Amino acid sequence: MQRPPQEDFSLKETRPHLGGRKVTGDKRNSTYDLVEQMQYLYVRVVKAKDLPGKDLTGSLDPYVEVRLGNYRGTTPHLEKKSNPEWNRVFAFSKERIQASTLEVYVKDKDFLKDDFVGRVTFDLNEIPKRVPPDSPLAPQWYRLEDRHSNKVRGELMLAVWMGTQADEAFPESWHSDAATVVGADALANIRSKVYLSPKLWYLRVNVIEAQDLIPGDRSRFPEVYVKAILGNQVLKTRVSMSKTINPMWNEDLMFVAAEPFEEPLILNVEDRGAPNEVLGRCAIPLQYIDKRLDYRPINSKWYNLEKHIMVEGDKKKEFKFASKIHLRLYLEGGYHVLDESTHYSSDLRPTAKQLWKSSIGVLELGILSATGLSPKTKDGRATTDAYCVAAYCVAKYGQKWIRTRTIVDSFAPKWNEQYTWEVFDPCTVITIGVFDNCHLHGGDKPGGAPDSRIGKVRIRLSTLETDRVYTHSYPLLVLHPTGVKKMGEIHLAVRFTCSSLMNMMHMYSQPLLPKMHYIFPLTVTQLDNLRHQATQIVSMRLSRAEPPLRKEIVEYMLDVGSHMWSMRRSKANFFRIMGVLGGLIAIGRWFDQICNWKNPITTVLIHILFLILVLYPELILPTIFLYLFLIGVWYYRWRPRNPPHMDTRLSCAENAQPDELDEEFDTFPTSRPPEFVRMRYDRLRSIAGRIQTVVGDLATQGERLQSLLSWRDPRATALFVIFCLIAAILLYVTPFQVVALLTGFYVLRHPRFRHKLPSAPLNFFRRLPARTDCML
Repeated sequence: MQRPPQEDFSLKETRPHLGGRKVTGDKRNSTYDLVEQMQYLYVRVVKAKDLPGKDLTGSLDPYVEVRLGNYRGTTPHLEKKSNPEWNRVFAFSKERIQASTLEVYVKDKDFLKDDFVGRVTFDLNEIPKRVPPDSPLAPQWYRLEDRHSNKVRGELMLAVWMGTQADEAFPESWHSDAATVVGADALANIRSKVYLSPKLWYLRVNVIEAQDLIPGDRSRFPEVYVKAILGNQVLKTRVSMSKTINPMWNEDLMFVAAEPFEEPLILNVEDRGAPNEVLGRCAIPLQYIDKRLDYRPINSKWYNLEKHIMVEGDKKKEFKFASKIHLRLYLEGGYHVLDESTHYSSDLRPTAKQLWKSSIGVLELGILSATGLSPKTKDGRATTDAYCVAAYCVAKYGQKWIRTRTIVDSFAPKWNEQYTWEVFDPCTVITIGVFDNCHLHGGDKPGGAPDSRIGKVRIRLSTLETDRVYTHSYPLLVLHPTGVKKMGEIHLAVRFTCSSLMNMMHMYSQPLLPKMHYIFPLTVTQLDNLRHQATQIVSMRLSRAEPPLRKEIVEYMLDVGSHMWSMRRSKANFFRIMGVLGGLIAIGRWFDQICNWKNPITTVLIHILFLILVLYPELILPTIFLYLFLIGVWYYRWRPRNPPHMDTRLSCAENAQPDELDEEFDTFPTSRPPEFVRMRYDRLRSIAGRIQTVVGDLATQGERLQSLLSWRDPRATALFVIFCLIAAILLYVTPFQVVALLTGFYVLRHPRFRHKLPSAPLNFFRRLPARTDCML
């Protein structure tokens, strides 16, 4: 596989013209100061009146067509309306205008050919300019004139002005960028939107006991368990150890619930010995369940179990309140429901709003443009419909997702849209993704092609200096089965503004997660299962929005598949560990050089420093902290000036083998042929064998330490005990400073006084027994 050039994947600093030009007076577009100003011609079509009838016998089916050069935008036609209302806004990009006249036509929808009703024309040089926060321009009535005469054909209410993307009409307007998009459904899919994640709660179901169960087969002891169902989540308790009609469990089940609560919690008491028999059923609406904000206990309640017995075909004979179940139910407001990986979470607040602390600042993101997007083919020609998503840009940050508008048929789309988030914790990450919109020329058909990934960027807020505007071009990298590929670059402007420096500094001393995660911690398995359920709920709820934020987008932004096995990730994590240990290894090598007098002057200086610290031990800790302070000040000169970005070398993406990538993109369970699965299994066994050997060696060293006093080897233990007694007597009568000096000078002795053979203590330790002899 050909290795792509490293410089293609680098982060580049840019210098865009942010904030636009000055306007009349001292007004500036302060709302959009992180993006380049884009000029638009706006046409607001409100309504019409006094339109002529069709052949003097009936009403028209009117619609409005707005023409500007080769661009044409139309409103929907309204059947049999002589005084129609549309309230539609059209926006034409000024840089694409190739005409001097704006024409607005009113036409009558017909089966064969639409009939002309009237028109209004505007000279572009006479159109007024409007800059927010000016109030919106009031629409006016304009006479509709015949094409060949000055005959009035009714009146049309319009407002026409020149503005920028900061105009409040911009998000809901029809854009000339989308002139090729046909259909109201497709048009809805190109507009910018802001989404909010549903409010998620942990639901704790403490199943205590049941009473007066009525089993169908009374000739044996029932083996009873409880199955709890909440939407698509199904959990079961263990089978009760008390095999009676009054079983006990006292077991917790954890679910994820989202507001508004739509589905009830259903509890089935079932007998394992009779798989199709339900001993009782209980449905509990979540709206009536208590909410707990801290660790205080919640009172338990008894709930009635309904019993259903099938009789005479499909008819049900129902016995209500035949049995009872004892439960403790509550919604946990003190936890943060994890729907992202903790390594790059964008929100760490607890669910209950009463527990939120005040914000520490504001994050502003300007999505400027993209360049060099890879083309796709459509009708035999290359085109890319690119839109950016944000949960904070499909960008996501916290509960807020944003999605920019779609720019059609452009390899270098310009969005220039700006968004803002409140920041509650600096150690959080904003994620920005770019996707290819595949729902423009056919709407949202079931089974349609998903929106494809173009790339993703993560920015950690703690790596940003406050009040500084970062303008960079980030590479958009996607890992394919054929290797890593650069899909283009996205230009962003980011600013993190701190409202209180003291509050932000105080956050560094606080726990990362809410305190309930530490007082009543959840297990790793529980967190993995709950995170999976949370991502499913978020993706389902956002896919029901209009326009939908589709499941493939949400899962990509939340890194749903990041926990799956990957040989590439395993190598990358191994090299990361070696990088962390590299400093300790370097210190060990440096100390070895000191002990072997490779540089006599340095070794003598170390002897002097050691002598001073031993004679004045109160200087040890101040010296260490002063040394760390000096290192930090020295490295300040080379501090990173740019935010971090996706690193292909760190990710081991450049040199990944095709088979490793194929394994990473394999489904779970696998869909590959048996011979591939066997080969990968053998490779995994080989790697696991090496890990097994390393783990065994670590266990052996630990067992040797234990055997010093276990008398497993009586002679070795006797020697060690006698040595400990002699050492204790000598250390009692010898000052500590003398012992430290002798030990230090012995370790730092000249190579002339060293032997190449291992030392006696090391030989003694290696001869100690371990439990490897007892292994099969």
